[in-house]
Amino acid sequence: MTHRVGPEGQVVIPKALRDELGIEPGDEVTFWHHDDHVAVRPASQRRALRGRFEGSALVDALATDREADRQRESRP
Repeated sequence: MTHRVGPEGQVVIPKALRDELGIEPGDEVTFWHHDDHVAVRPASQRRALRGRFEGSALVDALATDREADRQRESRP
C-alpha cells in the first residue's frame, strides 16, 4: 500500500488498516519515529506505564537508590 503525502503533510490511513486497528473517524492516533519509519496506533491502545520497565537494570538501580535514601532518612 502506498499513498502520496498531501500538500499539508496529510496521509490517508488505508481502510483495511483502519478496520484492522479499529480506527474510526474522529479517533485520536499517536505517531512516533521507529528506526527508519513512522508508526501509528490508536491513542486508546497506548501501553500503560505501570510495569513497563519492570525487571530492567534501571528499575533495579532506582530501587537500590531509593532504599539507600530511606536508610539515610531514618537515621537520627
